[in-house]
Amino acid sequence: MQTSFTWGTGRRKNAIARVRIASGEGTVKINDREVKEYFPRLCWMAQALEPLKTAGIEGKVDVFVNAHGGGLTGQAGAVRLGIARALIKMNPELRPILKKAGMLCRDSRMVERKKYGQKGARAKYQFSKR
Repeated sequence: MQTSFTWGTGRRKNAIARVRIASGEGTVKINDREVKEYFPRLCWMAQALEPLKTAGIEGKVDVFVNAHGGGLTGQAGAVRLGIARALIKMNPELRPILKKAGMLCRDSRMVERKKYGQKGARAKYQFSKR
């Protein structure tokens, strides 16, 4: 039996998530692991699966994700964008719902670079007047 997948790519910080979705019974796997195992914190898991809940199709599609780069917070955001993009390709009528919920915007915030002569991006060494 040939299953047709719909693809979506999500990015956040330094994380990239390649998402495949197909109609099914609600399986969600990230890097061949269950979602609860891959994202141990509830906030990461909730953020990653938010588009499915918003579109009202939780348990109706199978989601397979290949995520790499960055940390788990960035990967959760990348998975969220990837799922939202794949859902729109699968069903264009979901676009207004996902757009209104703000799930089609790539979060462009990146880590600020460390400046020379300083401890970090903003933190400075203590100044001594004498």
